[in-house]
Amino acid sequence: MQSSPSATQPGRPAPDPRQLRRVAASGLLGTTVEFYDFLVYGTVAALVFGDLFFPRADPAVGTVAAFGTFAAGYLARPLGGIVFGHFGDRLGRKSMMLLTMVLMGAGSFLIGLLPTYDAIGVWAPVLLVALRVVQGLAIGGEWGGAMLMVVEHAEHAQGSRRGLWSSFTQLGAPLGSVLSAGVVTLVAALPDEQFRSWGWRVPFLLSIVLLAVGLFVRLRVAESPLFAQVRREPADRPPILEVLRRPKPVLLAACVGIGAFTAQSLLTSFMISYAVDQGYTRPQVLTAVTVASCVALAVLPAASALSDRVGRRPVVLAGAVASAALAFPVLALVDSGSPGLLILALALGHGVAQSTMYGPLGALLTEMFGTRVRYTGASLGYQGATLIGAGFSPLIAGSLVASAGGGSTPVSLLLCAGAAITALTVWRLRETHTDALDSPATAPALEGTPR
Repeated sequence: MQSSPSATQPGRPAPDPRQLRRVAASGLLGTTVEFYDFLVYGTVAALVFGDLFFPRADPAVGTVAAFGTFAAGYLARPLGGIVFGHFGDRLGRKSMMLLTMVLMGAGSFLIGLLPTYDAIGVWAPVLLVALRVVQGLAIGGEWGGAMLMVVEHAEHAQGSRRGLWSSFTQLGAPLGSVLSAGVVTLVAALPDEQFRSWGWRVPFLLSIVLLAVGLFVRLRVAESPLFAQVRREPADRPPILEVLRRPKPVLLAACVGIGAFTAQSLLTSFMISYAVDQGYTRPQVLTAVTVASCVALAVLPAASALSDRVGRRPVVLAGAVASAALAFPVLALVDSGSPGLLILALALGHGVAQSTMYGPLGALLTEMFGTRVRYTGASLGYQGATLIGAGFSPLIAGSLVASAGGGSTPVSLLLCAGAAITALTVWRLRETHTDALDSPATAPALEGTPR
């Protein structure tokens, strides 16, 4: 049954459209910082981190080691989801959003100041991994807080458009990609010696600007009205225990996002390293990533808005089927050696197919959990998907391509595998786009078989 959240309910303040816009801007800035940091690291790791932090390894091993530190940040994300989810479900969404943004931005800034292996030896990769873990912990709590604030405020003011409003948070992914690719393109145009000595640091140091803007907006955001309502009611047990007592929704939430994150990681960070090895120049590859991200800026809100009308399941399923169908053609276009076809490949695979899967994901995962455990449950599901889909995909793809002596077949197969997991999971889910979010303890998606 469709709810009518726009009506004022007892114990709840009247909806404030200005707060919804502020919350949407806050979510957009938070995920922009997240994906800017994520993609800057992945891009620079593909280009120079193997030499700067793992110089005694051969080039292939050095690249794999650099992506290994990339995966280290992802390993910390589920723990961050648990920690920040617990306090976000107990103390509030807003305070956790402020803390996660500070940790994300500060971690990226400090990577820009980090001495390399030549300066401090083995401590360089150790500190790099430590900062990636700090970032991973923060990012593990960032998306959940940002997305919940947007969706819960939208439920309060415009419940029938939760998908569309949630897309503002999701738009941080392509926007962060555009910003990171643009900044890295500028510094990568420097002479190679200058890029390796100081140019690679600039994108990390600039993250402090995004951090300042994000904090300014977030300090003006009000707490979620749904959380304010349930905070007055006593909780029986910690949120993590409540979620794990019935783990099926968390597992489903993790599996449904794997396809989107596998495609995102392979067609952005890993693709930069792969395409350069195929003979493309760095500016050509970064241009293709930027164009694909601009396409995603249009596709993401369109897919999210469509999910408000036809449901989350059919839209995500369509994106998964498209991603699998395009996996081999997209890599064939990349292998062609043509810069124009490279742009077309990433625009189709990342800009269209991946964005169609990713757009409705925020609203879908949010709707799978009750308000009292939503931060913990949605964060665990989302970060589980990023760990499996994005954290290990570049490492696995790089290892398989290296062991096979080249060729794109392993990359295409990984794209198909991620899309298949998403498609099969979506088939098992029950549609949630018309469900109300007001249930304080148990969401409808936790009950029965989700079909």
